[in-house]
Amino acid sequence: MPAPAENATAPFRLFDLRVVRARRLGPSLMRVTFGGFGDEDLSSFAAGGRDQSLSLFLPHPGQEAPVLPPTDGAEGWWGAYRALPDDVRAVMRSYTVRAQRRAPDGACELDIDFALHDDGGPACRWAGSARPGARVTVLGPAVADNTAVRFRPPAGTDSVVIWADETALPAAAAILEWLPSGMPARVWITVPSAGDAMPLPTAADAEVTWLPEASASALDAIDSAPLPGASPYVWIAGEASQVRSLRRHFVGERGVDRGRVTFVGYWRRGRSEDELRAAA
Repeated sequence: MPAPAENATAPFRLFDLRVVRARRLGPSLMRVTFGGFGDEDLSSFAAGGRDQSLSLFLPHPGQEAPVLPPTDGAEGWWGAYRALPDDVRAVMRSYTVRAQRRAPDGACELDIDFALHDDGGPACRWAGSARPGARVTVLGPAVADNTAVRFRPPAGTDSVVIWADETALPAAAAILEWLPSGMPARVWITVPSAGDAMPLPTAADAEVTWLPEASASALDAIDSAPLPGASPYVWIAGEASQVRSLRRHFVGERGVDRGRVTFVGYWRRGRSEDELRAAA
């Protein structure tokens, strides 16, 4: 994770945000819209679109705002953050920027979509009860071409193949909005229930299949499906074990060149993000 920097030209820096509104998108998805807090107007936040990720810092219950060390001397910031007591320092989770836009009043807003589960962690619980005015901090991009955008089709790509689960659905949706008109795309989205399916606007020539978890597995659904184009670019994101299985399928059984496959484990079944970071 990069340390924050005060220089506006640095790829990432800290932004203080407040909740503007929150609404349910489906049984398992909540959209929270953020604006700037205090002097922060988000004019220097520069999302690169597609699967742009950021680090979200949340307060513990009873805290008015997330507790973070001062940003002076950014080089040691990460160590100072880790040195804070576990029950004091802000909860950190990784999320996708679903959208960045100008509101009618001219203010910049950010949407982040949260997957909600009954046994979810602190970020899930926070999102489920988010109210206008609630404060968070994000470590986000100050330049649009940044390393937290992973969807990068190589030269010669003539089609796109996507698999995502509900945690990667916001990224998949943003990617589909970004694709050029007429680009052939084959998309599979695994969600907890059929009620989580939603329209995914795109100018691409996209065929989208929703896979409720009670239906056939993603690998079974994809196994015999024809892939579009002669030089597809494959983007796979979601639960780590499923991502690995699908990558092996596309590379080993479909013959897609490894350099044309981007795969990202957003989470691992049975492990929290804190545990995964500690083990890294």
